[in-house]
Amino acid sequence: MTDDWLEIPQDSAFTRNHLPYGVFSRAGENRRVGVAVGSQVLDLARLDIPHASAFASPSLNTFMALGPEAWSLVRTRLQFMLGDEGFREAVSAQLIPADDVQLHLPIEVADYVDFYASEHHATNVGRIFRPDSEPLTPNWKYLPIGYHGRAGTIFVSGTEVHRPAGQARAAGGSVTFGPTTRLDIEAEVAFVVGAGSASGRPVAVSAFAEHVFGVCLLNDWSARDIQAWEYVPLGPFLGKSFATSISAWITPLDALAEAWIDPPSRNPVPLPYLDDGAMRSGLDIDLEVKLNGTLVSRPRFADMYWSPAQMLAHMTVNGASLRTGDVFGSGTVSGPRPDQRGCLLELSWNGSEPVTLDDGSRRSFLEDGDEVVITASAPGADGRTLELGEVRGRIG
Repeated sequence: MTDDWLEIPQDSAFTRNHLPYGVFSRAGENRRVGVAVGSQVLDLARLDIPHASAFASPSLNTFMALGPEAWSLVRTRLQFMLGDEGFREAVSAQLIPADDVQLHLPIEVADYVDFYASEHHATNVGRIFRPDSEPLTPNWKYLPIGYHGRAGTIFVSGTEVHRPAGQARAAGGSVTFGPTTRLDIEAEVAFVVGAGSASGRPVAVSAFAEHVFGVCLLNDWSARDIQAWEYVPLGPFLGKSFATSISAWITPLDALAEAWIDPPSRNPVPLPYLDDGAMRSGLDIDLEVKLNGTLVSRPRFADMYWSPAQMLAHMTVNGASLRTGDVFGSGTVSGPRPDQRGCLLELSWNGSEPVTLDDGSRRSFLEDGDEVVITASAPGADGRTLELGEVRGRIG
């Protein structure tokens, strides 16, 4: 597919084969839904397309709830209009320079679940915290481990992150209260549920695309000292619930058609409800993590042990229903090499090997004023790389 009348630079993150959805506003106007096209935002609420009224909403939820047929219909129509000279005037009238809009949280988040799906990350964390034991817990290769997070503290990219306070246990055993001294990041990929499901009816791995609307980037900010003291026996709580950042643009699942790959081999063989062997359930997404402008990591989602479809199946196998706006994160994306570790806990090996930045400064964990930017790319149509935008956050 070529970009005909609409000139989109070849290196643009947002081509006509991408068309990620977001929520924007201009001064004095209401929030509404648009898609990113090159360096512009196409105002869908004011365009003559199917389901235009759904795009006048201040979130994507109204449109996402319509289901896969509506998602496909709108995407096909937009691609046609952006490539056909006959629609130049109508479409051009609704294109707004990206610099003239403010981006907002694109969805109304219903529930939030975060997984722990990278074997490399889980192994590294196990070696750091349990050096005299097996790094993986006995259940890790039998099920995708996860925790329920706080939907109300998911923020859009660019939102300042405040350093949280909480309890921590010092090396000598005393318990203290105060601001975290081990503030960390977790580079993740998140999946946004569009179509819900009925309570009591598990969602099969094969039904992934019937429910998941799209993909975005996620940073699961983590206070490691608070987390270490609180997580036994019920898991993460205040060490993670203070802030989670997601990118402003949601890449529709259809845009990733060329990015699906075979999943890794798994031993033991997953139980039947987690068997995704008949589908290409892995994703060829490459992430980059920059800290104060220094590239510190290049994790690969292709290395993830558990697939998104398995995460969704496990999340619902007990009968829990899906709701429009549910978000589930992959957990930290890490690879086998040191430069593929997706969090500072791993990159600095719990502070014993600080990361050196381009300005000569060193980091074990985040300091006030630090800025983290996570970006990602995937194979796209016509051999062009699909850029998945960014999730950015500065410590205030």
